[in-house]
Order: sequence, then C-alpha cells, then structure tokens
Amino acid sequence: MNRREQRRSSRAGVAGAAVAVLVAVSAAAGCSSLNSGSGGKAASAPTASTPTVSTSKCGTKPGVKATGSPIVLGGITTKEPGTDFSDIGTTAAAYFDCVNDNGGINGHPVKYYPETEQTNPSQIASLAHQLVSTDHAVGIVGSSSIIECSVDNSYWKKEGFYVLGAGIDPECWSTPNTISVNMGPRYSSDGAVAHALNSHVSKIAFDQSNVPGTTYIAGGPNALAKAKHVPIQDFTENVPLTSANSVAIKLANAAGPSGAVVLNFTPPEALLILQAAQKLGLEDKVKEWGCSTPCNTDFLAKALGPKWNGKFFVNAELTPLNGDTSQTAGLYQAILAKYGKNVTGGVGSFSQMGFTDAEIATHALETVKGAYTVKSVNAAFKNIKNYVSGMQCQAFTYGNYSEHIPNNMDYTVTPDNGKMVLTQGCTAIPSVDPQIAAYRKLAGTAPQASSSGSGS
Repeated sequence: MNRREQRRSSRAGVAGAAVAVLVAVSAAAGCSSLNSGSGGKAASAPTASTPTVSTSKCGTKPGVKATGSPIVLGGITTKEPGTDFSDIGTTAAAYFDCVNDNGGINGHPVKYYPETEQTNPSQIASLAHQLVSTDHAVGIVGSSSIIECSVDNSYWKKEGFYVLGAGIDPECWSTPNTISVNMGPRYSSDGAVAHALNSHVSKIAFDQSNVPGTTYIAGGPNALAKAKHVPIQDFTENVPLTSANSVAIKLANAAGPSGAVVLNFTPPEALLILQAAQKLGLEDKVKEWGCSTPCNTDFLAKALGPKWNGKFFVNAELTPLNGDTSQTAGLYQAILAKYGKNVTGGVGSFSQMGFTDAEIATHALETVKGAYTVKSVNAAFKNIKNYVSGMQCQAFTYGNYSEHIPNNMDYTVTPDNGKMVLTQGCTAIPSVDPQIAAYRKLAGTAPQASSSGSGS
C-alpha cells in the first residue's frame, strides 16, 4: 500500500447512527486504595440515557466551516496482522473533522495525516521525516506504535516536537519529548494484575503477544506480584494466534483453580483465547481472568456473552462509557456516529484514546497567539497543565519532565450481558512498580479529575 492510500480521508463521511442509549452506571468518584475492590460485582445504578450531544460542541462556531490556512498535524500508528492501533489515529481524524466543521481552531482548519506502519524501523523513520519535511506538520498527535517512540524519539527532540500520543514502547514513557494519554501495556497490565491480587489469588499466569518490549511490559506485573509474595509466570505468544486452544489450556493449568490469568493482547487475539477457554469449559477453572486495556470494548463483551459476567476483569485507562451521562461521553459518541465511519472497532479504548489526544491537542492549539509554527504549537503542547479531559481519572499535565506517565490512575470494568460496565472506580497504579514510583517522585500525583469535559 502506498503512502497516499494509507492516509485516511481528511473529511470523513456521515454515518447514520444515532448516539447510543446506555445503561447508567455512576463512575466511582473516590480514589480506591490498592486493597479495595468490589468483590467481583458490577456497579449498578438507575437506568438513564446518555444525553444527546450535538457535534457542534467540538468547535467555537457551530456549523461554520473553518477557511483559514490549515494547521498541519500527523500521527503514526501500527497496523499489521495481529496488531492494529489505527483506530487511534482514525478517531483523532474524526475529531478534527468535527472541529473543522464548527469554526476550526481560531478559524484555522486542521489538516491531519494519520499514517500506518508495520513495525519496520526504516519505514517509521521515513514517515516521521515525510510528515515534517514534505507535509510540513507542526505537531504530532495520535501516534500509537509498537516501536515508533524508540525509533523517532531523537528525531522529535532534534526538531523541537513534543509528541502527544498513546504509547506502547518504553521510550513513550521514559523520554522528555513524548507523552501519552493512556497508560500503555505495562501500567495497564499493572492495573489488571493489581485487581487480581486484590482478589487474593494464589498465582498469576501473565501472557502477552510476542512483540518488542515484552520484558519491559512484564516488569511491572512482576514487581506487583513480588511485593504481594504471589508467584507469577510469564508467557508470550506469536500473533496472529494459530492455536488458541493450546494457549487457553496452558494458561489455565499454570494459574490453577485459585489463581488468575491476565492477558495483554489486542481485542481479536484476546477474544480467541477467551472463546477457546469457554469452548473447553475453562472459564470457571481459575479464580479470575483479567486483561489490560485493549480488552475494554463492547465488541469483546458481546462476543463473549453472559458466561463471562463478573468473571473477567479489564483495566480501563479511560472512563468507562456504559452509563456515563457526561457531555464528554455524549460528544465522543456523536463524533463517532457522524464522522467515524472508518473507526473499525467502534466504541472502545482505542477510539477513546484518539478522541482524547485530539481534544487535548485542540485545547492547546486554541491557546496559540499568532502563527501556528513548530515552535508555537509544541510550546502549547508542553504547557498543558491540569487539563480535565473528561476521559481520565486525573488532570493531564505535560510539563518539563525527563519522563512522562501522567495517566497513572485507572478503572476496572467487567462484561455484563454484552456491555463492559464499571466494577472498580479510580484506583492508583501501585508505586511498587519502580517506574511509577520514580515518576511520582519527579512530578507528584496529579489531582483527581472531579468533573468531565472541562479544562484549565
């Protein structure tokens, strides 16, 4: 596929779906301790509908198309068999299309290039140079790649870019010029393992796709298990999976009847393992099944069915949407309905990440006075402070730090008859993960977000 074909249309078509009606489940506002939990029961609340929110809310001039000179932005995501993060960039594109139809950013439309790559370092480096030198991008937003941060970090630093993305590889968290709205696979896996430990399991079987960075990712879960004196066994699988049955049997045997299986895979691969476990009658053979954030999607909950109600617990880095009656949730769904026909996974964590990246970028861009240049745009990104996106437990700050883990407080969700619903509210990722401890020592703990859809 050539580069032109890889690009998404900058003007997504209108889809006819209406904003979904959801079952209200009030998100717990209080921050839980490591030892808190819900005993495996989904939170419940009276039924209500998510408010219908007009897409005009994404701009300052409803219904007025932006006509000024464009602000060029780009992003790079992995899209290959077994691993697809492209919904992040595609949703960011949908958000910017909405902004462009409603006044733009200070009258300027956003021209956004969401590029995809196949874990090829030379391809990734070429795309970064192309965005800067040929497309004249002044900001990088919505990047999410297995190795892009490690490949391009020195280039972004040299060119003066402060990237706003959704990280995967270690350099997305440990370098000064890249920040992520999500926790990424390590800290999200921390959250899933912490929930299992709170359920007093006797052992953890932790499995993930065999891609670059597995040792780094497993470091967090292993630190948490060690601190609780619980044995943990690490596994990796080549993806796409060829024998999900054997993987499910292996993991159930490794965990044992009082243990937990925790997965770190994209939704299609995790689903294969869980469906194999169900087919083989293994869903009740361990105490708990868990997963990192990618499993937080109604696509997976619907495919699994009611047998997994209250048995499968998924880390949610961003606000659970079923039952969320906030303006942010309504706008997110309205944008997906009107502009997101190319978002293949629909409602789920990946599209939430793209929405949040674009929303925070839009907020920062609105603060720029004068011309939109690499210098002015990236200064605005770096100056983001205590922004409440409505999608995160904590206020979001970029800041002048040597590393960035701004999202280090999570939720837990569980399937409930085809929907992912809240079972545990905002819970800090344990600081026994040494990287979390180092970041909190450097930057402190950001204030917990107490309201949705507003910023400062």
